[in-house]
Amino acid sequence: MASGTGVRPARTYLPAVLPVLAGATVVAVWWLSTVVFGIKPFILPAPPDIVRSFRDMPGYLMSQAWATLVETVAGFALAMVIGLLSAILLTASRTVERAVLPLLVAANAVPKVAVAPLLVVWLGFGSVPKISMVVLISLFPIVVATMSGLTSTPVELTELARSLSASRSQTFVKLRIPWALPQIFVGLKVAVTLAVVGAVVGEFAGGDQGLGYVIVASGASADTSLAFAAMTLLSAMSVILFYLVVAVERLLLPWAREITG
Repeated sequence: MASGTGVRPARTYLPAVLPVLAGATVVAVWWLSTVVFGIKPFILPAPPDIVRSFRDMPGYLMSQAWATLVETVAGFALAMVIGLLSAILLTASRTVERAVLPLLVAANAVPKVAVAPLLVVWLGFGSVPKISMVVLISLFPIVVATMSGLTSTPVELTELARSLSASRSQTFVKLRIPWALPQIFVGLKVAVTLAVVGAVVGEFAGGDQGLGYVIVASGASADTSLAFAAMTLLSAMSVILFYLVVAVERLLLPWAREITG
């Protein structure tokens, strides 16, 4: 009895402990490599150098992280709305899908780094071009995942809805959308991490705030530790946003893991 109660807590805490152990291992190997090979801090800073940058400029780094976070969340929210509506329109008409989907694929293939300076020219400085870049980068996976979910409803269920005299709109709202939600969240989880990348790309192209701007400025001054501090914050931001989407998925779709297990 005692052994059974001891195993359960271990299994409960294991998912949280494993990422911490993996992260600690990476940091330890990184730190050891800088010491053993005598790597200069301006080439590859050791973890204590990055911690020192955080300690020296905590307010500055957090204010820049907030600017990037606002751009990321705003762009991701716009991409989610536009992506969901676009996917619904594409799946509603086969003709529209054949006409528009190749254009979306072609637009997604354009290197966003090349588009970022043009957005600054078209939209000016400020947050608008950064948010637009977030939308451009994170839109495509939302559209593709939503379309995949909306077109994957089993034929048996659609036949059942038809036998119950359900209208097309009732079938769409009460059957196809709920069935597509797990796939939609797959696209959202991919897109939310790309949204952070989009914000940084926009800040690289032209901006005076944000973690992307910090990386560019610190690279110009050879302050590699500060650049790594900014990249650490970006990584933490991506992880937090990703697991926020996961938490929303588990809250809204408690049944999804059971039917896909």
